[in-house]
Amino acid sequence: MQRPVATLAAHAVLLSYTALALFPVLLVLFNSVKARLAIFRTPYALPNAETFDLIGYDTVLGSANFPLYFRNSLTVTLVSLALILLVGSMAAFALSEYRFPGNVLLGLYLAVGIMIPIRLGTVSLLRMMVALGLTDTLLALILVYTASGVPLAVFILTQFMSQVPRDLKDAARIDGASEYRVYALVLPLVRPALGTVAVFNMIPIWNDLWFPLILASSEKTKTVVLGAQIFLGQYVNDWNAVLASLTLAVVPVVVLYIVFSRQLIRGLTSGSVK
Repeated sequence: MQRPVATLAAHAVLLSYTALALFPVLLVLFNSVKARLAIFRTPYALPNAETFDLIGYDTVLGSANFPLYFRNSLTVTLVSLALILLVGSMAAFALSEYRFPGNVLLGLYLAVGIMIPIRLGTVSLLRMMVALGLTDTLLALILVYTASGVPLAVFILTQFMSQVPRDLKDAARIDGASEYRVYALVLPLVRPALGTVAVFNMIPIWNDLWFPLILASSEKTKTVVLGAQIFLGQYVNDWNAVLASLTLAVVPVVVLYIVFSRQLIRGLTSGSVK
């Protein structure tokens, strides 16, 4: 039985968009294992026996303190995501479950953080971290990223938690479950929303250059994106090392995206098809 023409067309469009999205990533990957001259002479050609060269990876893993930068970025990203999901889900549970004066206003107040870029408060954040003695620490980055990610988490999770049947939660309370237990029962039911929040916050945190440059620019706290800047000079750029560092930096993002992708798709399509 032949597939409908519309289905085949949809698959063709999907493959086309996938190819377009993967092309820049593959281009960086291929050029990261090529000699310097080959990068500029034949940037779109695949590496071969003549152009294959791992000098960029040797520079990144040998000369630079790249493993430390990589570990710092991974620590900041994972801890920030955990705190965003924890704080955002607890706030969303309270807003969707309990009715009290100012409930709507509090939800709107938390949602304002989505519309106002946190970078506008860079000077105030820097002064605050200096006063707290948290400059040049990973904790400063974690706190800033958590604060910037919570508004979106609350906005998304509140909508999903409000759709959980109230009878289910009331039945748990009748059985003697505490509010924390009810909260724990609701979390598995909103996994698509949790995955969506994680993906939306993961990439901006991992790829951010602004706050690491402002709050944690010392050698021991550099992130992978900030660490890659050491290969870019005013007059000379080590393009092999730059491409190699970018390739290595993409790996954890791809892995985390694959982990959360199924929940992301379910979260984005929830309610669109009956």
